[in-house]
Amino acid sequence: MSPDRGPYLFDVGVIAVGHADTLVSEESLSWIRRAVTGEIDAVVPRSAVFGAQIVLSEYYGFSNAAASRLMENFLDSERIRWYPEITDALAESALSTAGEANVDAWDGYYAAVAEREGVGTVLTTDHDFRDIVGDDVDVHVVLDEADQRRLTAYLDRL
Repeated sequence: MSPDRGPYLFDVGVIAVGHADTLVSEESLSWIRRAVTGEIDAVVPRSAVFGAQIVLSEYYGFSNAAASRLMENFLDSERIRWYPEITDALAESALSTAGEANVDAWDGYYAAVAEREGVGTVLTTDHDFRDIVGDDVDVHVVLDEADQRRLTAYLDRL
């Protein structure tokens, strides 16, 4: 099922998988292409780009230089709505959500950004994300369980 309620918030997993050029990257990459071309209204926290650089270099075998270059190119997109900062209020909201839902602070942060930005759909690789956003936000997990298993097997071989 392809969600059709924007704006769309991208989490770090979607950004990393989409740039990693694996057997399961295509759906993530297709969302990234739509965001870069302005076909969809995309909200991307700048901090997610740092996280994706780390994931690419630590887990996908990219050099720091190659991962940084990919993320620098992604940051050049002028059609993406880059979410700029983590304010005190946003950090408190993220940590509160994380504590209440028993999830990590990054997921709490994405949920808080989604609420503040009026996001219609969160694009994620996290199957548990549905538990932390309200009913007004759709969650689209870009990797089904079979793709997640293939990705895990791929990463185990690296």
